Amino acid sequence: MYILFYLRWMKHSLFFLLALLFCACGTDSTAEAITEVKTISVDVAAAAPDSLLRHAVMFSFKEESYPDGVAMVEAAFRELPEKIDAIHDFEWGTNNSPEGLDKGFTHLFFVTFKSEADREVYLPHPDHQAFVEVLGPHLADVLVLDYWTRD
Repeated sequence: MYILFYLRWMKHSLFFLLALLFCACGTDSTAEAITEVKTISVDVAAAAPDSLLRHAVMFSFKEESYPDGVAMVEAAFRELPEKIDAIHDFEWGTNNSPEGLDKGFTHLFFVTFKSEADREVYLPHPDHQAFVEVLGPHLADVLVLDYWTRD
């Protein structure tokens, strides 16, 4: 009986030691993997100046603003690239997704900058602020996301 107990104890001890050894060996691999990820992250961050800063703006409009008020907002936004030199590129469009996941947003505008400094010029710029004044009475909701483009 003691022999069976001793053999079971040895078996469990052996499994415990193997598991401990496995975990101990895996720690260095994990540390190396984390180091590799950090290295890759540094490389991506170093590439950021070559990418573009995209300012994505989505609007939903009040029902009473259709069609004339919305057309006025579209025209005012389209004029901004001619008025603000910090804008590198501009494009816009209206939703035509068949998925029904738009949450009421109908318009998407992309304003592209070469740097955060350009965005800092754009946001308080008098012509941008004038556009915000045109937009205000017609706006039901807005969603803004800024991101650096990646390959």
